Amino acid sequence: MSEKKLTVALAGNPNAGKTTLFNALTGLHNHVGNWPGKTVTVERMEGKAEYNGYTLEIVDLPGTYSLSSRALDEELASEFLRNE
Repeated sequence: MSEKKLTVALAGNPNAGKTTLFNALTGLHNHVGNWPGKTVTVERMEGKAEYNGYTLEIVDLPGTYSLSSRALDEELASEFLRNE
């Protein structure tokens, strides 16, 4: 019997609570912020959770206002959503 897997991407505007939801679902404690003096992560974070017989690969993407942006963090989110 094969394992049932799903990938869940948390995508949306910056400071919308994606990482808070990611931490709640995965039990991890990633810290991010978007204010002066705080580094904004420009990479995706991944974690796993089990739900109803499924293994969920949860991907926390950098916040983005546009899927056509040229900003590095927004490009990463856009590329993941188009290619995964």
